[in-house]
Amino acid sequence: MSVKQVSIFLENKPGTLNRLTEVLAANNVNIRALSLAETSEFGIVRMLVNDVFEATNVLKENNFVATLTPVLAYAIEDKAGDLNNLLQKFTEAEVNIEYMYAFAGKERAYMIFRVNDTNKAELILNRKGLKSLTQEEISAV
Repeated sequence: MSVKQVSIFLENKPGTLNRLTEVLAANNVNIRALSLAETSEFGIVRMLVNDVFEATNVLKENNFVATLTPVLAYAIEDKAGDLNNLLQKFTEAEVNIEYMYAFAGKERAYMIFRVNDTNKAELILNRKGLKSLTQEEISAV
C-alpha cells in the first residue's frame, strides 16, 4: 500500500518554511518525515504527516500550493548494510528510484521512495518479500 506524501511549493525566502510549519503546528499536524529541495528561487518540501487530509486542507486554506504524491515506505533495521539489502531488491526488480529520503523511528529506520510507477513497483517488490508500510503504520511510528 503506498503512502501519501504532501508536496509543497515554496518561495525560497526567509520565513517561508517557518510559516509552513507554523500553520501545521497550529492545526496539530505532526510531521513524521521531511525533505527540502531547493533552487535559487523556489523549493519543494516533501513530507509525511500524521493526518494527510487535515494537512492539505489547512495548507490550501493558507494559500500554500500542496499536492499529494504516492510514495513507497519501507522499514529497515538500523544497522550497517540493511539499506544496501533493500536497494538490492529494487535493482533486482529493475525499479528506478526518482528520489528517496529517510527518518528514524524508535527501533528502525524508515525509507521513503518515489518511483515512476508506484503500483507496479510495489507489486514487484512484494513478490521479492518486501512489504511496504501503510499510511496508518507510518502515522503510528
